[in-house]
Amino acid sequence: MFDLAGKTILLTGASKGIGAATARALGHASAHLVAHYGSDRAGAEAATAEIAAERKHLLKADFADNADVDALWRTALAWQGRIDVLISNAAIMHWSGGLEGDDDALWDRVWAETLQVNVIAPARLMRHAIRHFREAGGGILITLSSWAAQRGVSNPDAVAYAASKAAIKAAAQTIARGYARENILSYVVAPGVVHTRMSEEAATTQGGVAAVNAGLAMGEWAPPEDIANLVAFLSSGASRHLTGATLDVNGASYVR
Repeated sequence: MFDLAGKTILLTGASKGIGAATARALGHASAHLVAHYGSDRAGAEAATAEIAAERKHLLKADFADNADVDALWRTALAWQGRIDVLISNAAIMHWSGGLEGDDDALWDRVWAETLQVNVIAPARLMRHAIRHFREAGGGILITLSSWAAQRGVSNPDAVAYAASKAAIKAAAQTIARGYARENILSYVVAPGVVHTRMSEEAATTQGGVAAVNAGLAMGEWAPPEDIANLVAFLSSGASRHLTGATLDVNGASYVR
């Protein structure tokens, strides 16, 4: 595991799935971790249980509320006086708001919620981070996108999710290109099917787990720890010239 001692990292969506696995990996690497959660404090506490009290700070914030997002950044920054890495992981996926069938009111609500939580809130944190990193002489952003940003989703009902993941990916790439000379690194991680509750819910719309596995090159879902270990490596800054890259984690099921 990479040594992240001395680094202060803000991780969003730390209470379950990829976020919880990432919190554990960052803790094992000795990082000081600000673990954000939306409503599941118990999940965030479980994910950070092995991290010493002085190296963790759990913060609640509702990504539907921009004022809450801003307060999250301010409080996280005040804890150690700096943030070295921002990991944007928190996201939602609705199985409605598709291209047919739903009424206009539901469509509007799903798209507004998805874009707010998956794009506007993380982009707002990116904006805060860029300002801080420029003053600090550099920093790292790691954005969790999805293979859906490149290939779309199999179920058109989740089109809002695919669109949101493509949007935040483009934002992260723009930051990489625009701030590379200022030692601000921006990476995109694009998981495929990962063993999380979100993927389990998605599988029910695709004929179940066995049907999903049949279409995967490895015949299995990626464990969250695979993504977490990659994020820990990127947090180290050990590969500066990887900035701007989109790193696929899908077991060779989608090769570009």
